[in-house]
Amino acid sequence: MSYQVKEIYYTLQGEGARTGRAAVFLRFAGCNLWSGRERDRAKAACTFCDTDFVGTNGPGGGIFVTAEDLAVAVREKWTPCGTGKPYVVCTGGEPLLQLDETIIRTLHASNFEIGIESNGTLLPPAGVDWICVSPKAGAELKLVQGHELKLVYPQKLAPPERFAALAFDHFFLQPMDGPDREKNTRRAIDYCLAHPQWRLSLQSHKLLGIA
Repeated sequence: MSYQVKEIYYTLQGEGARTGRAAVFLRFAGCNLWSGRERDRAKAACTFCDTDFVGTNGPGGGIFVTAEDLAVAVREKWTPCGTGKPYVVCTGGEPLLQLDETIIRTLHASNFEIGIESNGTLLPPAGVDWICVSPKAGAELKLVQGHELKLVYPQKLAPPERFAALAFDHFFLQPMDGPDREKNTRRAIDYCLAHPQWRLSLQSHKLLGIA
């Protein structure tokens, strides 16, 4: 199996429970809820995605024939940093379309802690160290336990109370970006104040102007 990767880059985690942590982001190409092409957005299960995951032409991206080839590319992004626990965030698109036990085993062999950011419609292979699920209203949620549930808010058919009893350690509301971002942020703040189980997640990487 080869791996199609949009980009690989080193940055700070911008959202959720691990905000501010240094990480290599491994963005796999492709998603099962949207083609990534604007002409298909209105009919997609997720209509608000703000990420480019189409193709393999991003920085560090490409088609990697083996898991070791891909792990080498990830290691190269971390190696100049020297100290600290190596951490890689597998994202997309939808990383679980491609992430398998072979790449997990290979990254673990390089001492990487492995996180995923998934829409929760697929089940992960064994060995993932940190599971972050971001449910989408138009898709069936199969991954119903993990470390972090991060709900883009508001979604008319995905109210927070629908997910509040699931087996996650952390629950976040993240204001939907776009022209109504300020209004959505206020609504998310109000909801978190009324329901303290939930915490506010801001896209700090956008606020700071980093990748």
